[in-house]
Amino acid sequence: MTVVICEDESYFAARLQELVNQYLQQNGRCAAVWTCDSGEALLRSGQMPDVLLMDIRLSGENGMETMRRLRAAGCDSPVIFITAYPEYVFQAFDVDAVQYLIKPLERQKFFAAMDKAWNRAASDGGPTILLTNGAAVTKVRIKDIVYCEVFDHQTMLHTMTHPYRYAGTLDSLEQRLDRRFFRCHRSYLVNLGYVVGKEPGMALLADGGRVYVARRKQQEFTMRLLEWCRKGE
Repeated sequence: MTVVICEDESYFAARLQELVNQYLQQNGRCAAVWTCDSGEALLRSGQMPDVLLMDIRLSGENGMETMRRLRAAGCDSPVIFITAYPEYVFQAFDVDAVQYLIKPLERQKFFAAMDKAWNRAASDGGPTILLTNGAAVTKVRIKDIVYCEVFDHQTMLHTMTHPYRYAGTLDSLEQRLDRRFFRCHRSYLVNLGYVVGKEPGMALLADGGRVYVARRKQQEFTMRLLEWCRKGE
């Protein structure tokens, strides 16, 4: 799980991070927790959290507008609004907020809201990343990515139905993906879950495509693929 705190007051962001860590420890749960100080910073990051803690009054675009943009892009991450301004409560329903909490926070109410958000996140289709192209934002589930490639000086993500352009390098993308992905070639990252066969120097994919496997990577690729199959992931 990934929990993102979008809050522009540094002292309160630190307080929220402390509360999240207390919640995780008390419930025996694990998550990466990071902060950003604006909605624009969240969108630029390309990350899509499993749980989002969002202030409303932010520098630049306010939190409610950021959530409208995310929802329009297909983002269904559960959001908890945390604000000093009760007048936005009805707008929160428009973006399907899990909870609307008023500062100062009550620990018990915050933990109850986190339970709701965590349970909703755990029941969806898994983590996602956001791809930005100008004003457009597209959400892609990590599990749906078949492979990634550098092509014609662009980084592309391929799903079973559609290719997407990624505004970054393959190296940076690799850092954002999980252990199901293997760097089989300097120009390719492949999702082991979609590999249906192999030939010398090639991996055969479920979408009918093929990707190169570098000579120095072939033994490691075979071992990783066998490990993946044995675990039935």
